Amino acid sequence: MIHNVHIREFDAPVDSVSALLSGLGGHDDRLWPTPAWTPMRLDRPLAVGASGGHGSIRYRVTEYEPGRRVRFTFDPACGIDGHHELTVAPSGEGTRVEHLLACRTRGLLRLVQPLLIRAHDAVVEDLLDNAEREATGTVRAPARWSPLTRLMQRAEAARPRGVPIPAGADLARRTISRYGGSDRIDLVDAYAVPHHRRLPDDPQAWAEAVFHRPPRWVGALLALRQALVGLVGIERDDGSAFETLERTDDEVLLGTDADHLDFRVSVHVTEHAVTVTSIARAKRRRGRLYLLPVRLLHPVVVRSMLARAHRAFVSEASPSGRRRA
Repeated sequence: MIHNVHIREFDAPVDSVSALLSGLGGHDDRLWPTPAWTPMRLDRPLAVGASGGHGSIRYRVTEYEPGRRVRFTFDPACGIDGHHELTVAPSGEGTRVEHLLACRTRGLLRLVQPLLIRAHDAVVEDLLDNAEREATGTVRAPARWSPLTRLMQRAEAARPRGVPIPAGADLARRTISRYGGSDRIDLVDAYAVPHHRRLPDDPQAWAEAVFHRPPRWVGALLALRQALVGLVGIERDDGSAFETLERTDDEVLLGTDADHLDFRVSVHVTEHAVTVTSIARAKRRRGRLYLLPVRLLHPVVVRSMLARAHRAFVSEASPSGRRRA
């Protein structure tokens, strides 16, 4: 039987934390430690009968005292029998927040139970950091991620996924129209990662992080490209490939016109997603030949750059992620 308790006490009115509890699992949740960890999502506002979970861990609300206590009972199908609950109570002139996990694991989960508990401890301590920060404006002793916790957090980090071009990405759609429509374009795709209120809203900041601070292996690949393209008669990049050409409040358009092709990339930011859309139009046979290997590598490269930028911003938004044990 697992009996795991975390307690945090701090000087703040209990009502300031009660308001946070009421928003748990909603889109404006200020308590759950997103974006560092997979968000908790419920199918309705917090109340008895609401169901949801975080990642593959599913549960439903079985007890709820508004602003004071909520109990989540695990769905047995996920391999856990029991519950976890969060309690907010007065403590002298301050507030006491307690999280209790009381459960048993079954099947394969028993084999990885120690890792699950380590991840659980990190999530709960980050949640308590959020409660203290939101209620008092600071955290006296922020939680620290151990090297193992960092590995586990990275394993569940959001991965870019292929998506349609966003309806609101006007600069990307205008570019496609200017090029004569999608039938006249040789490469077009879009990949997205989740956005969160604690991450930057400025598309230029995302563009800088994605294209000017790539993973090392991508930087090496671009250097190799720079060395080889001249041998086949394609002009080398003069540094303008990722210059900003146009921008709006929620989108920037980068790119350049080369002798062999025209290239554009849009970075579009909404409340829920950051989307990178790539558009390339070959001008001649040389450009079409150049795009043959690029089409194979492009999805891997873009996903890797977008994932790295997302991880960097998540780390900046998560104080415990920046502190080493």
